[in-house]
Amino acid sequence: MDLVLLFPGQGSQKVGMARDVAEAFPVAHETLACIDQAVGTSLSTLMFDGPADELTRTHNAQPALLAHSAAVWSVVKDFLTPHVRAAAGHSLGEFSAYHAAGAFSAPDAANVVRQRGLLMFEQGTKRPGAMAAILGTLTVSIDDICQTASAEAGVVVPANYNGQEQTVISGEVAGVERAMVLAKEAGAKRCLPLPVSGAFHSPLMEPAAAGLAAVLNEVAMHDATIPIYANVDAQAVYEANAARALLVKQLTSPVQWTLVMQKLAADFPDALFVEMGTGSVLAGLARRIAPNVKTISCGTVAEIESLLQRVA
Repeated sequence: MDLVLLFPGQGSQKVGMARDVAEAFPVAHETLACIDQAVGTSLSTLMFDGPADELTRTHNAQPALLAHSAAVWSVVKDFLTPHVRAAAGHSLGEFSAYHAAGAFSAPDAANVVRQRGLLMFEQGTKRPGAMAAILGTLTVSIDDICQTASAEAGVVVPANYNGQEQTVISGEVAGVERAMVLAKEAGAKRCLPLPVSGAFHSPLMEPAAAGLAAVLNEVAMHDATIPIYANVDAQAVYEANAARALLVKQLTSPVQWTLVMQKLAADFPDALFVEMGTGSVLAGLARRIAPNVKTISCGTVAEIESLLQRVA
């Protein structure tokens, strides 16, 4: 059986994440302990017990989500590796994908995304921004809406292309607010402001991108053992230097998740798509973008056991 791994991004975190996996599997407990040491705090305690508002902070949510994915991967990797053909991750999940592909160790990957979260939070404080989800079919393209809103009110760009009826926009507060008005006029069902600390995946993150480049240059990174389909352009990446450049570019570029899923579905039409970590958001998006793909979630003990039985 061919497998494609999907790794979730920020927003999927929840109190209690990975607790049952850590309690059931010593290798998962060890993985989380190594990550705690790497980031210099008991991240696992925050994951297990909260509080939720602290877990949701960008610099905590990002390494927590990677930690859950890494803990699950540590349990299943020996069984699944012969079957895995490719991987992708949504935003910070792309770092989790590179870990699963052998490019980063779990502690190094967690430390990088911890620093990434801090850089993004700090830039959001220096230059406040906003993000919003635009839901529904529009009579005007979201790209045109953002261009008009940018000219009329302030910088705003598409940040996440999550499907034909779901795009996240990001930018200056006035620009995002104007784009929401224009989107509603163009037929959007809902326009939902998102509880974030900055304008992620927009030009407002440029100083954070420079900081992330410095962090990535200091960490050991190897070529990936499987193709990672990049957020920036949906192309398959193996080579470490190319991966570094794309991970930096990702901060100021839209997440091309629709293209990523379409490309993966075309390249691996018979594969089982496995969401590795917290929740099932990406599995849901996959079914909407490419309705013929088979999906399964793998983030709890019960889900791990179900997947291993299915692959055996």
